Formats: sequence, structure tokens, C-alpha cells
Amino acid sequence: MKDKLTIGIDARMYGFAQTGIGNYIRHLIGCIFEFDKENYYVIFLLPEEFDNFKTPNDRIKKVKLSSKWYSWSEQLLFPFELYRQNLDLVHFTHFNSPILYFGKSAVTIHDITPFFFPGHKMKSLLRRVGFRAVFYSSVKKASRVIAVSKNTKKDIVDHFRINGKKIDVVYEGVDGQFSSQKDSAKISALKSKYALHKPFIFYTGVWRNHKNLVGLIEAFGVLKKEYKMDFDLVLGGNEDPYYPEVRKTWQKLGLEKDIRRIGFIAQEELPAFYNAASLFVIPSFYEGFGLIGLESFASGTPVISSNRTSLPEILGDAAIYFDPNNHREMAEKMRLVLTDKKLYNELIQKGFEQVKKYSWEKMGRETLKIYERMLK
Repeated sequence: MKDKLTIGIDARMYGFAQTGIGNYIRHLIGCIFEFDKENYYVIFLLPEEFDNFKTPNDRIKKVKLSSKWYSWSEQLLFPFELYRQNLDLVHFTHFNSPILYFGKSAVTIHDITPFFFPGHKMKSLLRRVGFRAVFYSSVKKASRVIAVSKNTKKDIVDHFRINGKKIDVVYEGVDGQFSSQKDSAKISALKSKYALHKPFIFYTGVWRNHKNLVGLIEAFGVLKKEYKMDFDLVLGGNEDPYYPEVRKTWQKLGLEKDIRRIGFIAQEELPAFYNAASLFVIPSFYEGFGLIGLESFASGTPVISSNRTSLPEILGDAAIYFDPNNHREMAEKMRLVLTDKKLYNELIQKGFEQVKKYSWEKMGRETLKIYERMLK
């Protein structure tokens, strides 16, 4: 084996803060730069981030690619660049690795949501076939598969019939920017900027069907109209025109004035929203990891959560759970936490303890150990 090895990292989503994968890549690369003082690295980047990306030493090389994720050029051109770099190992940080690349690889699978909730992008037969082919090829060819939760590992084994022994579970971490700042001037400024005059329940994320925003709005309607609780619902994330049922639900229930649509929330403002919220709700039918729950814990805001997929695994006993198909149960859990002061404070303390189990540094070190085992 060579003394100095060359490891490639597919960082094409680096810098795209609106994606959890972009955040994952940023922390992974940061840990590698800090912890690995021996090997060489080739970082593959899109033009949007190539010039902004700074290499800390001459062991790190960056390569500019025009092959965007989920594109034909990803499958047809990207593999030639990978071969040209003469890599000992490449880490694909998302499932979309090139079918025509047969070098040694690791692949991180964050979730397999589209197999359960295909969404509007999967209406095309060609796209569905291509998606399945790429996903199947990635997990079959990879020497190691990295899953972000035990639940995701189970889903991979069940759907692709691969040996679970080649899958490593490596949990993600929480950014240090998330902390409890309940009396911060930033919160006052945030409330003033967005005219948040009432206590509010908070959700942030994409507005797709697996996130169950319809159920959340129906539960909020019960909280307002039957339990007579005077809260607003703040929804972060951009409204998706392909899922008009979300808007139709709040219009049908007459909740338009009680639901504040903030749009995409910049990373620097997100901690203040968590801190300002009275309660954070995760209504999802499916989550690969549930990082938003940990961010809320770190901010000292209680969480009620769906009892599905990875969420109980990651959030432990620090959250109160409900059946996401039962919006009345969701509403009851909201009411319970918001009216029981002792329970409310217990959840805050449990959240602080639960979030200590996760760190990006731990994720980076465990990933480097996987590289080392693969290269021996």
C-alpha cells in the first residue's frame, strides 16, 4: 500500500445551505482538514463554490466540475474526472454516484424518502427508473455504506437486500450556533422584524408531502378552535406549488391570519427562531435523521414529534411523541406540553442532555476511521 493515499470527496453540494447534505459536507471536510495530517484529498466542487473554497495546505486539491447532481453529465462526464484523478478511495456524500465509476468508494445515505414518498419529480417513468438504478448501483458497488441512523440502515437493508455488515451508522452533529438565548436582544429584534406579537409554535423545513404539513395545520386548528389557545403557527421554508393542499388546508380552516409564512430562513437567523418559539413540532411521516429536533433541543425549546422512522431513535425520551396520522393526538400533545409547566421544563432539561450525544467532531473522526479500514 502507498504511504500517502489520495481520497476524493464529492462536495458538489458544498455551500448549498438550504440542504442538510450541504451542511454535512461542510462539517465533514472541516473535520478532515483538522484531523487528517497524512493523506491527500481531491475535493470536487461546482463552479458556484469553487472560488470561495479555500484549501488549507498542498495536500488538498480542488477540482471544478460542471456536472450538477441528478444530471446526465453526472453519470456521463463525472466518472472520467474521477478516473483521471487516480483516487485510492472516493466518498460520495449522497446516493447519486456515477454508475460508470467502479473504483473503491464509500457512499453516505441520508434517507430513502423517495421510495416511500416519490413526490412530483418522480411522475416520469424515465426519472423513476433512473433514480432506482443510480441508488441501487451506489449501495451495491460501495465498499462501505454510511447511514445517518439505524433506521436508515434498516431501510437500506430491507429495500436493497445488501448485507448489513457493510453499513456503518454514523450520526450527524449540531452546529455550535444553536444554544439557549431566551433573553437575547436578537430575539427581540427577530420578533420586531417579522411582527411576531404572539407566542408561537414553530416548524421549519421543506413543504413536501412526507413532512405532513397538512396534519400539522389540522392539529393547529384544533388547538385554536377547540382548546382556545392563543398561539400563532410559524412555518419556515418556501411554499411548494406542487403541494397546494397545504395552502388549501389553512384556507379551509380559516387559519390564514394565524399562520405566519416566513419563507426560507437564513442559517444565521435560525437559532433566534428556535429560541423565540414556545414549542417546536416535527409532524413528519419520514425523517432520515431529524436534525431539526436536536437544533431545537440545543436552543432550549421543547419538541413534540412524530413517532415514525428515525425520530424516536435520535430524540430519545427528550421529546413527546404522537401518531402523525392522528392530527387530534398531535393537537393534544401540543396542548399538554404548553399547559404543563413542570413537563415543559423537564423536556427542556432532557433536550440539553440528549443533544450532548451528537457532535460533528465525532462524525468526522468516525468517518476517517472508515476510510482507514477501507484503505488497509
